[in-house]
Amino acid sequence: MEEKLNKPVPTLFEWAGGREAFEKLFTTFYRKVADDEMLSQVFKNMSPKHATHVAHFVSEVFGGPELYSKNDSGSHATMVGHHISKNLSDVQRKRWIALLLETADEVGLPDDPEFRSSFVGYLEWGSRIAVINSNIAENPVKADEPMPAWGWGETKGPYQG
Repeated sequence: MEEKLNKPVPTLFEWAGGREAFEKLFTTFYRKVADDEMLSQVFKNMSPKHATHVAHFVSEVFGGPELYSKNDSGSHATMVGHHISKNLSDVQRKRWIALLLETADEVGLPDDPEFRSSFVGYLEWGSRIAVINSNIAENPVKADEPMPAWGWGETKGPYQG
């Protein structure tokens, strides 16, 4: 029993299954998005590498390796910049989350309450910020600001736009 207590708590990235799990999730998800009546128009011009970039971003946010910031030459400002002036609606945001959660079940992402609470918390937080940023004309995030970091159930303070 003592050995179990001394094990470090895994990151969300590790618990989910690592890089493969996130790449499978977002590849499957964005295939569905392309066929979704509400979301397909929003993503009609997405790069063939879009799913991989999003998988790398979320992986990094969830405590994984710096795949987005190093391999993809991205940053938090880069990700926010992709949403500027897209005029996303809350209805689209809710559909995006619903489809992503459906896909998470489909591909076998962990469904324990602790992981899902953190996962859904991040999706809610991040997607609401994406909607806010999609309705402004200039990126509020400076190029040198760090990537977000998300863990087990931690909440962040109020959004400072």
